[in-house]
Amino acid sequence: MNEFQQYLSDSGARKAGFAAPPTLALVQDGFVAAIHEASLIAANGLDAVKFLHNQLTNDVQHLAEPLAAGVGKAQLAAYCSPKGRLLTTMLMWQSADTVWLQLPAELAAPIQKRLSMYVLRDKVKLQAVAGNPDFPMQQVTLGLGGQAAGTALANWFPHLPPHAYSLCENAHGTLIRVGDAFGAARYLWLCSEATAAAAWPQLAGALAPLDERAWDLSAIHAGVPQLSLPTQEKFVPQMINFELIGGVNFKKGCYPGQEIVARSQYLGTLKRRMMLAKVAATAVGVVPGAEIFSSSDPAQPCGTVVNAQATQDEGLPCWHLLTEIKLAARQAGSVHLGSADGPPLQWLELPYALDAIDV
Repeated sequence: MNEFQQYLSDSGARKAGFAAPPTLALVQDGFVAAIHEASLIAANGLDAVKFLHNQLTNDVQHLAEPLAAGVGKAQLAAYCSPKGRLLTTMLMWQSADTVWLQLPAELAAPIQKRLSMYVLRDKVKLQAVAGNPDFPMQQVTLGLGGQAAGTALANWFPHLPPHAYSLCENAHGTLIRVGDAFGAARYLWLCSEATAAAAWPQLAGALAPLDERAWDLSAIHAGVPQLSLPTQEKFVPQMINFELIGGVNFKKGCYPGQEIVARSQYLGTLKRRMMLAKVAATAVGVVPGAEIFSSSDPAQPCGTVVNAQATQDEGLPCWHLLTEIKLAARQAGSVHLGSADGPPLQWLELPYALDAIDV
């Protein structure tokens, strides 16, 4: 338990808003949450940029180029198997001589190990950031979202990142704006334990202090998927809309699985996509990797749950989820969780278009 986690425990700050699932209203109005389910890897060395550029789906060579005065760049990226299947999704950015990779905590150690196997003669050092005294300003990650989030951050960041996947850095840490949800900005604030402990009381006074289930819910409504152990190697990037949200660069050259990813983009027609839905709270097995079925073809699954979070929608308990699905099944009939007789999915609108596909 780090200093900030101990502060939350000792102050009782974890008690409020941490028992019940987050409501849509709280997440839309404004919340702050400590993020524990994401881990950070630091890549350093003369060849760090070149090495990662040759491994990941997005351009790393131009990652350090500022977008404007005082405004840096962040990007989504992914790491694929040689068959083009996703091993992990991640957020990446560069400051000074370090490239930072933020990815799901349960995948971080094996991904770091796998990447290290391919370093060979490259001058690259990959380090886990958590608990590492070399990285004091990256020990805590706070997630903030909703209509009031920007105003609440003004004491520490008078100039906010102006659009999604831009960032600002100062003595208080790094503030990254990620994909918007509910028509409002979402921010990740990476800072020291002391900074987080000092800022939390004021943030919690201006925003709803929730746990990271609120962050997960906002990510679902931003249409930004997170891979997990049950969904590793199930999808090529396009199946979960990853190229639509800026996670794939088709001009950057080779990386593991690149030929298959490019073939999926340019040859034939995309037959699967990720969509936003909800299902009744009485549904069981609403977890990543769960199968969904169409009434038009009940014998076999037509898709997979990617991410899910319990919430309240218009006062009624339910689950909101991102699900990968065959487009034909989405158009042909009703879709159900677990079996063709399971609870029906109700479709919601993503904040971006699906290639003008009529669904």
